[in-house]
Amino acid sequence: MNDKLEKYLQKALKFISIRPRSQKEILDYLKRKIPRNLKLRNLVLKNLERLDLVDDQAFVLWWLDQRNSFRPKGKRALLQELRQKGIERELVENLLADLDELPLARRVALKKIKILSKLPYLERKQKLSAFLARRGFGWSIISKILDEMVEKE
Repeated sequence: MNDKLEKYLQKALKFISIRPRSQKEILDYLKRKIPRNLKLRNLVLKNLERLDLVDDQAFVLWWLDQRNSFRPKGKRALLQELRQKGIERELVENLLADLDELPLARRVALKKIKILSKLPYLERKQKLSAFLARRGFGWSIISKILDEMVEKE
């Protein structure tokens, strides 16, 4: 049993070393790698927890930092993504409470508005608002961005 435990612990460590993972992601990975041995799966997970490698709050903070740096999204989209990763709604909502969406939406919109600049006013406004909505921004943020960025002809 110790050889198997060590083998799967090493596999799990390699999986986690690529990027931080949520507890659900780790469990799903272990279920794929160890489909029939619940006891071994639990041992591997307990060892990872003992090494402080299973921390959903740290994962959420990392995820938010990555999203804000590389592909900003609104609170709704972030909440949905993190819920899919198995993070509790309450934890996500607490960590998203301080997120200021306006600068993120502005940054996203600045890139998109360049592409839309040749379009007529109404089409530009419609496409930018749809784009921001798909990125998870609420209407209050979208309307502020539209007022700031979409120039009337």
